[in-house]
Amino acid sequence: MGHDANRRPRPSGTVVPGENLDHDVEEVIAAVLTASRLLVAISARALADSDPTLTLPQLRALVVLESQGPVKLVALATALGVNPSTAMRMVDRLEAVGKVDRQANPDNRREVVLRLTAKGRRLVDTVLDHRHAEIAAVVSRLPVEQRAGLVASLRALTDAAGEPAIGPSPPPPPEKTAP
Repeated sequence: MGHDANRRPRPSGTVVPGENLDHDVEEVIAAVLTASRLLVAISARALADSDPTLTLPQLRALVVLESQGPVKLVALATALGVNPSTAMRMVDRLEAVGKVDRQANPDNRREVVLRLTAKGRRLVDTVLDHRHAEIAAVVSRLPVEQRAGLVASLRALTDAAGEPAIGPSPPPPPEKTAP
């Protein structure tokens, strides 16, 4: 694709597909899409092995509830990037299979909060453990030098997207000593 020196990001930070981008940006996009395909496949296999009746969007909802604790429906919808009505249908299905329950908000009895049930928590743990093991198998095949570069690159990508980090934090930089 050609280079357009006047191309500017949209105010929202999005770029329209098909716009001219720098070659290095296109390379990054291709690599991220390929890695994304791998990670989605790993997640799909982990879910299929654990509960073939659940969908990936439903798993995402369970993971949000697991990581954020009890939340209101609007907060869940926002975290998932869907309309509240879509989130409500998802919660209805998850509640019907015993993965989520609704309880009165202790701070405001007129409101309902959504909670992960023990069954839902076990499923999330099982899927995440399966996914962790499969990703570990892939990463262990990389040379050590590439692993460090991958960590830095993925952290930069998730930071740019505003995605909260999970797992171990990077070690603090060494303290400078006075000469």
